[in-house]
Amino acid sequence: MIHAAYLMPLLPLAGFVVLAAFGRRLGDPWAGWLGTATVAGSFVVACVVYAGLLAKAAPARSFTQDLFTWIPVGGLQVHAALLIDPLSMTMALFVTGVSSLIHLYSIGYMKGDRDYAKFFLYLNLFVASMLLLVLANNLLFTFVGWEGVGVCSYWLVSFWFGRDSAASAGKKAFLYNRLADVGFLIAVFLVFSKTGTLNYKGIFAHLSLIGGGTGTAICLLLFVAAVGKSAQLPLFPWLADAMEGPTPVSALIHAATMVTAGVYLMCRISPVLSQHHNAQLVVASVGAATAFVAATIGCAQQDIKKVLAYSTVSQLGYMFLAVGTGAYEAAIFLMVAHAFFKALLFLGAGSVIHGLHDEQDLKRMGNLRRYMKLTFFTFGVGTLAIAGIPPLSGFFAKGDILDNAYARYPALWAIGLVTAALTAYYMTRLVSLAFYGDDRWRHGSAGAGSNHAGAGEPHESPWVMALPLVVLAVLAFFGGLLHLPWHSSWNPLSWLGPVFGAAQYDAHQSAGTQWALAIVDSVVALVGLGVAFSLWSRRAQRPELEPAVLQRAYFLDDIYDTVIARPGQAFARFCATVVEVRVIDGAVNGVGRLTRAAGGSLRRVQTGYVRQYALGIVLGTVVLLAWMISRAVS
Repeated sequence: MIHAAYLMPLLPLAGFVVLAAFGRRLGDPWAGWLGTATVAGSFVVACVVYAGLLAKAAPARSFTQDLFTWIPVGGLQVHAALLIDPLSMTMALFVTGVSSLIHLYSIGYMKGDRDYAKFFLYLNLFVASMLLLVLANNLLFTFVGWEGVGVCSYWLVSFWFGRDSAASAGKKAFLYNRLADVGFLIAVFLVFSKTGTLNYKGIFAHLSLIGGGTGTAICLLLFVAAVGKSAQLPLFPWLADAMEGPTPVSALIHAATMVTAGVYLMCRISPVLSQHHNAQLVVASVGAATAFVAATIGCAQQDIKKVLAYSTVSQLGYMFLAVGTGAYEAAIFLMVAHAFFKALLFLGAGSVIHGLHDEQDLKRMGNLRRYMKLTFFTFGVGTLAIAGIPPLSGFFAKGDILDNAYARYPALWAIGLVTAALTAYYMTRLVSLAFYGDDRWRHGSAGAGSNHAGAGEPHESPWVMALPLVVLAVLAFFGGLLHLPWHSSWNPLSWLGPVFGAAQYDAHQSAGTQWALAIVDSVVALVGLGVAFSLWSRRAQRPELEPAVLQRAYFLDDIYDTVIARPGQAFARFCATVVEVRVIDGAVNGVGRLTRAAGGSLRRVQTGYVRQYALGIVLGTVVLLAWMISRAVS
């Protein structure tokens, strides 16, 4: 069964090829069903491989499937090979499972779009690239998948490229990630120079060769790549603008692919990272700071998708806090739970947007619980889960991270706790503005000039969009069971233990401490929920709680524009008007002018008179004879 692993990335890749060749002929909805079937088939294969791997004894749960030799150059022998172990299979299971639901949802959401087949073509390639990333057995093959999800994100974020905002958002995502990916490449060079291999098992077998400053540099360079891909400080602005893509794209990027890649990479190199504590502290600190900053921004956003976007940035910060504390299992636990409730929240937001005829402004919504009962219920489950309300999945997953942070970095735990309160606040604010209050969508009272007032009452989504919401709501509610010590035979995520081994940090906290921390987490979340509901359930306008500094994300885009973009444009203009024209073109044109002048001067010698040429020959002969006589005399 394990040998079928290659089918996981191959099936969605085959879907991509078929849709590229016949997508337009298949059209709506068959192109969507084909794309969905290939990813669902990949999920079935993942379940089969998971069962085969689980049947083996814990020490033997690692299998390398060699596909072909990719780069055979001297000492650099890179194989296209898959590493099937508990970490890669955990990633593959939730990537394929959640992606299948998002594909199914997209069949209804994208109905009628002129590029319907192209959308599923990109979506299939996105999933195939992500699977290649998490299943690759070496850094260079991982990088292929890493760049694959990057280029797919560009195509999907700018899918509606007729809008300038969408085209710009796609370019922004692409450039931010390319900037960070330089760190990945330099790290690859350093790893090979020290160990002579890029294979993960080979690298971990030569940890003694990766020491001191080089090891710290490798960890931090890979973290730079992760900061770009997983949208951490200071490179997170691209993720909010990525909301310009269709809502299923947002769900796929935020829940199942791309942004989780950075966390996965840092977990994969945990044997190296755990030996360099300074690098761990940097990772944990950046994660905690990002979680807090993004949460504060989310408290003042009006676009329903941007609230969720900054929420993703904040939750990823929690995951990096876990990675930095060495709590790798906790990071994966939150990643899985986050895949469930964030996919649910984005698809729920898509249902709201669909029901309101493409309206995304929270201030132009209101009282939708009356018209969209299923969306309201499922979205509420996702909100309670991400807010950390017991007994939903987010409570256990986030609590696991905070417990480890409390034991190792108490100051970062305090930041994480405040962020938990803010999370409950901004998510309850979103629910209050969208589902409670007056029917603001009817008359556009919250925002003059609404384009959607009077477009008809909100309506519930069709079953292909509703079914994924129900399934994800169940997973978001009960997902915490995946890592609870109910019984020695029931703790699915505990199989990650052998992958992390000694790198895994164990807080060794007493039962009393764990209960106390759990109670504090619950109280903080309930306070945030209660405060937000009391403030926003009846009023849509509170300018004092939505300052411009938060609405504009601390003016980070403006700062980058002032410090980097405008000086860069000025330098480009200088190069175009001075360096290009006067230096480069001047040098080329100068050589041409010099050659022409020299030719003009030499042309005067060629008079065409025979007597002048004869005189020249005679004079030359005389000079030559004089020189020879002088040499003979001397």
